[in-house]
Amino acid sequence: MPRYPRLFIQDVPLHIVQRGHDRQPVFFKPADYSYYLSNLQEKRDDFAIRVHAYCLMTNHVHLIITPGEDANSVSGLMRVLAARQTRYINKRLTRTGTLLESRFKASPIDSDFYLLACYRYVERNPVRAGLVEHAADYHWSSFRFNAALERNSWLDRSETYQALGRTEADRVIAYRDLIRSGQSEEELTLIRTAASRNQLTGSDTFQREIAERCGRHVPARGPGRPGSGKVNGK
Repeated sequence: MPRYPRLFIQDVPLHIVQRGHDRQPVFFKPADYSYYLSNLQEKRDDFAIRVHAYCLMTNHVHLIITPGEDANSVSGLMRVLAARQTRYINKRLTRTGTLLESRFKASPIDSDFYLLACYRYVERNPVRAGLVEHAADYHWSSFRFNAALERNSWLDRSETYQALGRTEADRVIAYRDLIRSGQSEEELTLIRTAASRNQLTGSDTFQREIAERCGRHVPARGPGRPGSGKVNGK
């Protein structure tokens, strides 16, 4: 399976995946998850990156973020998060060595058709893994905040999220319905493949737009379109 160079573009959302070294655990108890999130909250401002969604699993991390003017700051953010988490875990467990893989995966996302599908993919991860029955039951994802079940002062609502409804109440209802609905195998495969290969998660039009901005051909995922991940979908 070919893997392509990562691509970071100003104001284009990214699906980030970073796994534990050799797929080993990254988080061992609740304090470990809390520590990672506190660093994410702190450093997002330093690197001018908006965070829209996240899910921390035992041995890997999913983030949906949007870089600002210095798009390459994404690498800096992920490097700092990994370094801090490694020092924290190694000190507590009196161990040495690498905690997270140095090469995280990054897939630029087409906001018009695929961003909400990626939200759903990320926040339903614990449900697919059989850890919980409902996304709201998992404490280490952004679902409870995006679904307005808890307050959060640092997550950023994307324009795509805001387009779900005219009022906050309408947006919340639409978002809960979106995450509650399942995903087809085609959609799951599309998002997984794009992330694992650092490819675009988007339409043919999106691929052409990104190629024009970058001045080079940018590989995209295979054919397919999200079932209910569109801006106005349910």
